[in-house]
Amino acid sequence: MLDRRAQILLKTLVEKYISDGEPVGSRALSRFSGLDLSPATIRNVMSDLEELGLVASPHTSAGRVPTPRGYRFFVDTLLQVRPLDQVQLTQLEGNLHPNQPQKLISAASHLLSDLTHFAGIVVAPKRRSAAFRHIEFLRLSEKRLLLILVTPEGDVQNRILITERGYSPTELTMASNFLNQHYAGRTFDEIRNRVQDELRQLHQDMTSLMTAALEAGDQALAESQESYVISGERNLLDSIDLSSNMRRLRELFDLFEHKTQLMQLMELSTRAQGVQLFIGGESGIAPLDEVSVVTAPYEVDGQVVGTVGVIGPTRMAYERVIPIVDITAKLLSSALTQHQSGH
Repeated sequence: MLDRRAQILLKTLVEKYISDGEPVGSRALSRFSGLDLSPATIRNVMSDLEELGLVASPHTSAGRVPTPRGYRFFVDTLLQVRPLDQVQLTQLEGNLHPNQPQKLISAASHLLSDLTHFAGIVVAPKRRSAAFRHIEFLRLSEKRLLLILVTPEGDVQNRILITERGYSPTELTMASNFLNQHYAGRTFDEIRNRVQDELRQLHQDMTSLMTAALEAGDQALAESQESYVISGERNLLDSIDLSSNMRRLRELFDLFEHKTQLMQLMELSTRAQGVQLFIGGESGIAPLDEVSVVTAPYEVDGQVVGTVGVIGPTRMAYERVIPIVDITAKLLSSALTQHQSGH
């Protein structure tokens, strides 16, 4: 689509704009592109690039800036990714320890944000179905019960259950004893399958209590799992490109709060191979119109379980950010896999 000359000029323009943040004029292009071209030729090429939607001219200046489409072409066709330097590699390896699995996710998120100076995000592994170590019912009033769950890791979760009928303290003790004796340590999915058959031995009235307890317990444990860890959002306030638009920034921070949409975007990334980029509007999420999201999936034992990513302005040094995201995903995969297999 672009001849070599246009490609070199576009590459020079994007790189110069990323490093300086100022619209790039034809004088700068002729100086930095290494091409021996007249200012008139450069202006012609620039207006061609503008017609193709790859660059735009902000009205206040004679220079041009890349559009999201220009960045996309740059990233797909012209970008030379710089391998990480030894210092960064050592920092990454040193902080992702297989022997601290619960800290790995937040460590990876902090590292991404430290190394890129943007926001780092890591989606936690999908849990295999939740289990409990101990379960108890407390009667709060006639039809309100408190369900107390202790997880295998020793966390305590509480849930209020509204039941169709009242249960006596004796019935509640009987129900918790039954669950603790038969099912402690099993996953809720396993229990559900077995309870149907085994509850017939119990009083029929207990069925609805048990079913409600299993539903609520499963939900309580699912919700207690942080779906993702995000670090360094404050870095985005320091980005001149973003901080000039407070309304957009507020929308972006709301997006971090209400995780659903961002989770959907990160989910998309788990289905892809390697590093993926969503530049500006490509994500389809309005608050992300002026940012880029760079993601990569990570694995445990060869199975994709989550995603790591960086969120920053579209004007970011892609050749630096891409390898940081890529290597973090690989190191996290290897640390989690080693932990899993106990090496």
